[in-house]
Formats: sequence, structure tokens, C-alpha cells
Amino acid sequence: MQDYAWAAAVWLGTPFAPPSPAGYANGTGRTVVALPGVYEDWRFLRPLVVPLHRRGHAVHVVPDLGHTRAPIADGARLVQDLLVERDLSDVVLVAHSKGGLIGKLAMMADDGRIASMVTVCTPFHGSSRARLLPLPSVRPLVPEHPTLVGLGEPDPVNARITSLYGRFDEHVPEGSELPGARNIRLPASGHFQVLGHPSCLKAVLAVVEPG
Repeated sequence: MQDYAWAAAVWLGTPFAPPSPAGYANGTGRTVVALPGVYEDWRFLRPLVVPLHRRGHAVHVVPDLGHTRAPIADGARLVQDLLVERDLSDVVLVAHSKGGLIGKLAMMADDGRIASMVTVCTPFHGSSRARLLPLPSVRPLVPEHPTLVGLGEPDPVNARITSLYGRFDEHVPEGSELPGARNIRLPASGHFQVLGHPSCLKAVLAVVEPG
């Protein structure tokens, strides 16, 4: 209940977000592309977007992702299109939940523009809870679904991925550990409020600002 209350509070605050994310896409620091989870848009990631931008990082979003209801493969293509269109390089993807699946698929097809990715509560092995919601945008997250084949398996890009997750995730009971990635269990619980925990921002900064 605390997790859902936190998520509700973030959504209630979205009307106070800037009407456009363009203001976050400037800065002299590392280039970041934020990828939200299913039924989320870029505003839900403001607990990470805002502090990253305040530290001087240029944070881009993928406008055409909308609320991230498109198939994973389509989302990955949108990410690749954005990188080419804006000529971005040495990019760090910062993703929540389904956004991490989109990000990994984009990395697997990348031509060298993406340096690394840090994910938060991503269902790399699917989520059995997805069976409870017979929605077209959620069903592909069921374990063993064809769209997930390979995304939870060892791959060379895994070495450039940091997977963050809490002590308990009611949406991803299978866990978010990814073979070959740097897996970090945070001192927090839930699927949403982990985004706002200080340890999450600290871990994200460790990837965006190495050293």
C-alpha cells in the first residue's frame, strides 16, 4: 500500500511538471535517456530526471514512447531513432521496469551510441503478475512470452548494465537479477517507491558519473 501511495503521489504531482521535457535536454554533463515503465511517461521518472539535470546532465526522453504501451521491439526502435535524430553518443540509459527491456533490446542493436544502462525493477525474466491483467500492453511481460526471449539471458551487453531492485517487488516476484550484469539490491521495497529512495539515486549517479 505504501508503494501504491507513493506512485499516486507522483502522478498527482505530474500537472506541475513542465509541459515539455525539452528543458531537461541541455547540460554539459553526461547524456542520459530516460525510459519509463508501462503506463508511465517521462514525468513519472522525475525523481531521477530532476536531480540528474540539476547536476548538469542532459536528460532526453523519447516522446513517441508516450505511456510505454507499445511492443518492446517498437520501443527499442524509437530509442534508436532518437539517438540518430539527435546525434547522441556516450549515452547512459536510465530505465524503470519495462523501460529496461526496451533499453536492453536497443543496446543489442546499437551501433556504439549507448555506453551503458542502469535499470530499476526491470522484469528481465518476465512477471507472473502480468497474467492477472489481460491487457495487450501487459501480456507480453508474462514469463516465456516470445517478446522476452533472450532479454533475461547472458549477452555481451549485460556487462554494461546495472540492475537495481529492492528487497521485495510485488510486481516482479521473479526478481530483476540479470546474468553478467552488475546486480544491486537496494535497502528499499516496492516496484515504484524504489525510484525515490536515496540509495537509488546514488546507484544511478555511480553509473552516470563513474569515478
